[in-house]
Amino acid sequence: MAKNDNRTPHIPNQRQEPPATELPEPNEPRLAALREWWDAAWNEGGVLHTRWEELRRAPALGWHGMANWIKAALGLAGICAVIILLDGATGVLADAMRRLLTAAPRVEIGADTSNTVFAVVDQPIRTYIAAHTASLPISASTVYTVWQVVGLFGLIGGFLRSSGARLTWTAWGAASIAMVYSTTPADGRTIATGLAALAWTAASALALRGLTLRPSLFIHNTAPGIEIHPEIHVPAPAAPPAEGTPDNVHPLQKR
Repeated sequence: MAKNDNRTPHIPNQRQEPPATELPEPNEPRLAALREWWDAAWNEGGVLHTRWEELRRAPALGWHGMANWIKAALGLAGICAVIILLDGATGVLADAMRRLLTAAPRVEIGADTSNTVFAVVDQPIRTYIAAHTASLPISASTVYTVWQVVGLFGLIGGFLRSSGARLTWTAWGAASIAMVYSTTPADGRTIATGLAALAWTAASALALRGLTLRPSLFIHNTAPGIEIHPEIHVPAPAAPPAEGTPDNVHPLQKR
């Protein structure tokens, strides 16, 4: 009996072709599902349609009425903008502050020879700063400028009724009077300290305006609760006259 052999006979010097493979079909169901989701999201009530409506109504609703995700996005954008501005302005502000502190005053500390009344207070302060800043990494001119800026801040802030500025003004005045007392020679120490105290007290009329040392007394008058119940009194009807009483006699009634 003959044996069936379906194998292709091997022929020498002949190239064998690999069996043909079927090409994969495009993933059409996935694209169709994605297109269907996109259409449904933009329909009324969909996710993207709802977000767009919230974004469109945000200018009319204002900050309190807009959606929370819009507030979060705006807040994050604002923080990023502030960080970028600070990053760019840090170098400029630092350079400007350094120039401000080192540029003024140009005069030499402790060498002012003016004979004005202001010099009686200012010169001891300059001398004290120059004598106690030799070991500091900043110059005496910078310290003197900072001292002036702090005093100006306390004066203006106190005039605007800032509690912190008024505390700064008080500490600044006490430190200034102490420097004048410590540096002025003994023969003129009392006069110089008195002038410094008077000048600081006069300036305090602006820095501490509206401040009073009298205790505030608050009296609360609360009227007691009085309930009024109106009553209507109807006079009782007069008794009928007794038998035998004439008709022309009527009892007196109080009206």
